[in-house]
Amino acid sequence: MQIRSVEFMGSFGYPEPLPDARYREIALFGRSNVGKSSLINTILGRGGVARVSKTPGKTRAANFFLINADFVLVDMPGYGYAKLPKAEIERLRRLREQYLEARDRQNSLVQLIDARHAPTDLDVESVDGLLATDRPLCLVFTKSDKVPKSSLRQSIAKALKHLDVPTDTGVVPFSSVNGTGKRELWAWIETRWGA
Repeated sequence: MQIRSVEFMGSFGYPEPLPDARYREIALFGRSNVGKSSLINTILGRGGVARVSKTPGKTRAANFFLINADFVLVDMPGYGYAKLPKAEIERLRRLREQYLEARDRQNSLVQLIDARHAPTDLDVESVDGLLATDRPLCLVFTKSDKVPKSSLRQSIAKALKHLDVPTDTGVVPFSSVNGTGKRELWAWIETRWGA
């Protein structure tokens, strides 16, 4: 996909209302420090759209980006950052529910999993929640460049078995270092849209 324009629409979330659902959306979910910001910058082909931080848990709202004046990329806050106050963790949980329960949104969901490790209990909980929406789901295994090619396929197969996802779930190994998976992720998104 050719990215012609990227416009930051703003940060939104519980208890404030989300923006009106005027466009198709791609929403990204994942554990803090899974590489979500790096993935966003890679698939959009420009650095600095999403801020990459060495400290996990920086994203505290849903950040909406209008792409090509045609669709919206939604960067959801990461989960699993234990140093946040309980009240803030609860607010982020409510934000996630606020987004997923909005049935008027035309969205495809993307769950990021660290390819170097087995899915955590929170990853399993997140995937289960996304599947419950009956929206198209793609699992993106980030940092795949850090896993030997000889064992990457086996590692992903074990993760898929652990996550117990339907066979029509999208699966994309991804690396923001060498761009692996960028084309495949866009292909999955466009297929869901009938492009």
